[in-house]
Amino acid sequence: MYVARNPAPDGDDIDLDLISWLNGVSEDKIARVCDGGDVPKECVELVAFHLPVILRLCLTCPFANVRDKCRHILEALQSREFAVPFPVVPSPSRYIPPDELPFLGTHNDKTHTLFGDAFLQNNRLDHVSQVMGYHPSYLEHFLRTQNFILRGDGPLPFDYRHYIAIMAAGRHRCSYLIALQKQEFLLQGGDQNWLRGLKCIPQKLRNLYDINKILAHRPWLLKTAHIEKLTKGGKDSWSLAEVVQAIVILTHFHSLCCFVFSCGVNQELDQAGGYEYPCQSSPSSSPRRNPVGDVVHGAEDWKDGGANAGPPSPTEPEVGITTLMQRMKMLSEQMEECTPVELAKRFESIETQSAELGVIGPEPQDTPADVGYFVDDASFKYQDFAKRAETDIHTFRVQDYSWDDHGYSLVNRLYNEVGTLLDVKFKTAYNLTYYTMGGRTDVDTSRFRRAIWNYIQALLGIRHDDYDYAEINALVEKSLKTFIKSACCYPERVTKKDYDRVLKEFKHSEKVHVNLMILESRMQAELIYALRTVNTYMTN
Repeated sequence: MYVARNPAPDGDDIDLDLISWLNGVSEDKIARVCDGGDVPKECVELVAFHLPVILRLCLTCPFANVRDKCRHILEALQSREFAVPFPVVPSPSRYIPPDELPFLGTHNDKTHTLFGDAFLQNNRLDHVSQVMGYHPSYLEHFLRTQNFILRGDGPLPFDYRHYIAIMAAGRHRCSYLIALQKQEFLLQGGDQNWLRGLKCIPQKLRNLYDINKILAHRPWLLKTAHIEKLTKGGKDSWSLAEVVQAIVILTHFHSLCCFVFSCGVNQELDQAGGYEYPCQSSPSSSPRRNPVGDVVHGAEDWKDGGANAGPPSPTEPEVGITTLMQRMKMLSEQMEECTPVELAKRFESIETQSAELGVIGPEPQDTPADVGYFVDDASFKYQDFAKRAETDIHTFRVQDYSWDDHGYSLVNRLYNEVGTLLDVKFKTAYNLTYYTMGGRTDVDTSRFRRAIWNYIQALLGIRHDDYDYAEINALVEKSLKTFIKSACCYPERVTKKDYDRVLKEFKHSEKVHVNLMILESRMQAELIYALRTVNTYMTN
């Protein structure tokens, strides 16, 4: 039923122990556990302590026999008046109704196989994977890449990798990713003391923090001095291979924060905030439905966006899909050729316009203590590239240093295989299409996808010399630009209201695809800044 992860963690894997016990559980044994019979004490304690995990397995395990067994246990415990937890999140996403997400029993063989792979890799089918399940061709490459950078060959110890992921998620206060990676860190034998905060970690890891915050918010500020500080740190020195692996992990989790917030990914069912126990003294607080049923407490939350939805704001009329398709057709038929000077001016115009856009959603008022432990210099945030104070920093021209021609080969040389994995993942997100837009079919969406991808990188000061940035204004309206800017640069501020007010004629799967492009375009932008800096350091 279950395959252990490789490499195996030093500590016990609670899901492995739990499912091993479940394999041999019988109705008689369940009754004896409930009645306090002669079942070994450790079995009773295992079930009681891991009830939230059993709840998660009951609702999100991709293997039906495990779901059925866990449901049976919870129902048996509940029938004997044991306190059984119930889920407080109705769906993997606060923004997408649960019945509109890919479901566990999907008849799509590829999606079902990938859900099983995700579970076997991570001991859970996490909410991120479930939302990405709309696009199995992308999910396959995402899972393969994430598994490789966290568990595959590479110079960094496994506990370091997960701690670096925690540091990256901390920059956007992403409690969802922090909670998952803390658990993974401990399963890999990580020092519990490190989870008390940055002040408790080795100096070698601490030295990485400046690169972490710069890449997360203003990657154009990264200099060779930052690389030199790591590689010439005496006893705490990093090898260049270690630096590159750390950079890949940082950029992966910075950009994954964008996806988590822009898709409203909920806490996992067995994490704090994902479940509750019924309060015996307050019957009104008990769940409205069977706690192991498929309609759960809080199931209306996605309709109003939850507590962080924010006040309503006026919206501009959205350009409809019909108009958008007409504009794409017109652009494809247009024969106008622009001079390099005119193309540069059009890019500068987009830069200036983006700097004038407001940011959706209020800044979170409080940082939870368990997140704040991993954040230093919280005031360092995104700054519009057009408003940068540094006069010596110029627009990053992709023709001078690109992922395809330069970054790919460098990262593959210093961190074997990862360049190929990343390249396929970037291309899959960029080229992904079903030739549909809303309810329309046979639509060539390539210009729309390219406009979104290049706009994201323009927010980070990156210019594609051969692209006419006037297409962005034709195809990406102001409200969508505002959403993209916030999701890319201030993801922790995105709310359901913001998700709902853009791309109104688009399906949820299409909105998720836009958010995948935000994830991948931002990651590629961070990487080429970092790899150009590493290359300059190596050649000077």
